This record gives sequence, structure tokens and C-alpha cells, in this order.
Amino acid sequence: MKDHEIEVKFPVADLAQVEARLQSLGAQLTQPRVHETNLRLDTTDQSLTRTLQVLRLRQDSQARVTYKGPGITRDGVRIRQEFEFAVSDFEAARNLFEALGYAVSMMYEKYRAVYDLDDVHVTLDEMPYGSFVEIEGPQPASIQAAGARLGLNWERRVLDSYTALFDQLRAALGFTFRDLSFANFAGVQSALVILGIQPADQ
Repeated sequence: MKDHEIEVKFPVADLAQVEARLQSLGAQLTQPRVHETNLRLDTTDQSLTRTLQVLRLRQDSQARVTYKGPGITRDGVRIRQEFEFAVSDFEAARNLFEALGYAVSMMYEKYRAVYDLDDVHVTLDEMPYGSFVEIEGPQPASIQAAGARLGLNWERRVLDSYTALFDQLRAALGFTFRDLSFANFAGVQSALVILGIQPADQ
């Protein structure tokens, strides 16, 4: 079981075009597009958030628990300790964590498809505030090479998490809602531009 993730994100304007490029390169679809519901769990005093740790319960085609440690940036990529495993029952897992003193601190959702391109995983993510290509691999060089093959501008990569970007948007736009949902972002246009984030496929 791997215990670290090494990745970068690229904001993109045309996710379908990136997917077509993946297919032309012979990438293998390992997870068809699916809706995700993610619950961030924390203590009442937000001890995990304050120490840059993440405890997450995710439901897509299966239920999974994930722990992430504080991240570091090295060689242009984001590296975090990560442990993830499947559970048989999403609600039972949530009830267990709540019994242990954890509560849902936020919900976020997205649509995701996953491809394998040689030794990297490429995810196509539709977030409520924009689309991203996330590349995860065994080392920074392989991630940068995959980005180049997909025609993505390395200088426009994003190292922040989706929830960190959400926090920045809430502060910039004065949002008071807790959850990163498609309903909450309905009608919000070009949100990432406000943060100075430009598409890497243009």
C-alpha cells in the first residue's frame, strides 16, 4: 500500500479535449465518470485542520476513508502522507467517526474520471468552481512529463487542495456557506479568475 501522494493539479478550460488527448495517447480508463460526495471530519476544536491534517470519508462507486498529513512542496509538486482504504458501509463509517468525537466540518462534491497513462494516474475533475486535471505519479519528473504530453502549461499548475481553493474563494467573494457544492456555486462564473488562476490548456 502506498503511503504518500505526489501530485499536481492543472486548471483547464476544455476537459473533453484533454480526455480526447489521453485517449489518443493510449491511456486506459480505470474509473468512468462518477459523482463523488466527500465529508471532511474534524474534532469540535478543529484540531486536524489546525495541524494541516485531513480525515475524509468519500462515497463514489465505493466508500473510502482517507487520512492525509501536512503537505510539502518539492521539485514543483505537492507531496503528502496518505493512507486510504475501502469500507463496506458509508453511513456506518460516518456513525463510527461521530461516536469517536468527530463531526462533519464540510461537504464537497465533484465528478471524476480516472485514466492510467504509463506510470501516472490522470484524473479529470469537475469541481463546482471549475475543471481540473490532476496528475499523480511516482516522482516529480514523470508528472511533469505527463503534463507536457497532454499539452498542459507547467507554470499554471496548482499545488493547493480543492478545499484550500474553496477557502480562498469564500474569502474573496464573501461566501458564508460551508459546503463546496454545485448548488452553492450555481450562477457563479469564472470564479478561479478572481484568484488569478489561468487555464493550463490555453
